Amino acid sequence: MIVLGIESSCDETAAAIVNDKKEILGQSLLSQEEHKIFGGVVPEIAARSHLEHIDEIIESCLKKSKLSFDDIDAIAASAGPGLIGGVVVGVMAAKALALALNKPFVAVNHLEGHALCARLTSNVEYPYLLLLVSGGHCQILIVKDVDDFERLGTTIDDAAGEAFDKVAKMLNLGYPGGPMIEKMASVGNENRFVLPRPLHNSGDCNLSFSGLKTAVRKIIESYARDGNIAHTIINKQDTADICASFQYAATRSLCDKLELAINIFKQKYPNGKHLVVSGGVAANTYLRAHLKDLADKNDLIFAAPPIQYCTDNGVMIAWAGLERFAKGYTNNLDFKPRPRWPLDENAPKAAGAGGVKA
Repeated sequence: MIVLGIESSCDETAAAIVNDKKEILGQSLLSQEEHKIFGGVVPEIAARSHLEHIDEIIESCLKKSKLSFDDIDAIAASAGPGLIGGVVVGVMAAKALALALNKPFVAVNHLEGHALCARLTSNVEYPYLLLLVSGGHCQILIVKDVDDFERLGTTIDDAAGEAFDKVAKMLNLGYPGGPMIEKMASVGNENRFVLPRPLHNSGDCNLSFSGLKTAVRKIIESYARDGNIAHTIINKQDTADICASFQYAATRSLCDKLELAINIFKQKYPNGKHLVVSGGVAANTYLRAHLKDLADKNDLIFAAPPIQYCTDNGVMIAWAGLERFAKGYTNNLDFKPRPRWPLDENAPKAAGAGGVKA
């Protein structure tokens, strides 16, 4: 079984081809650089870039795989959640190919792509505990099977990746902020600034990063010459210490909530073996190291996709599409892209199609 996957939900235009032997047969990806000057993704610019490049990305992917469209069994696309302009471009490209080639179309929840990616790159078995952490999402879930998720906790405000980007912006480190925070933190003192861990004693698995971000802002403002944050001058070491202290607090917040989630997971699924992290923030090596320690402490196997597959990519969409297709999940060509699509939503199955019709 061979599936072509297309990703266009934010600022990466990507395509990949995978098979049921867990082989990545070909992949192409274009990261849009034009957003950096704005300090964040501009939806209209992103959609236009997807439209301009998606055909060549698919063609390049197919060429690298040394396959033809005749070899493809199904066409999958990230169909939400995401920036709707970009999502529409990818979905329409996939539908057009499915129609022209008389191939099944599989609509993939972008978050499910992240959630299942570790099953392609590691021997992860259902059920497993998942920390899905990115610029737009932060959730703790039990992944029971394809299209079967139980959410234990989520952020009540900012996602972790969003907090990383906003702190980086306050420190004038550029966009995207996560990699720059990690780089600066590597030479900083994580114990210099004591920062809060919001919802630490809430008794549930929910997360919050808004208060942490505000606490960092107050530290930065203390360096302002005239009370105006725009006139702040912070030397390199102080910046590194702020980054390290923030990264430590964010990581501890995630680990504290995961500790509680692990207890719930083990009670429900005593034979569950894996703690998985995925999403863009999962590329942070500091976080990965602490999560591995947490897994080891609790007799779980830690798993994460390779760093290049943590951020948005076509491979994860192709693999999730393949897992869905193998279960008989396909979608009609009147499927509507969804800007919002909760991962734990039990959407109705399309009649006779085994898929989701929204």
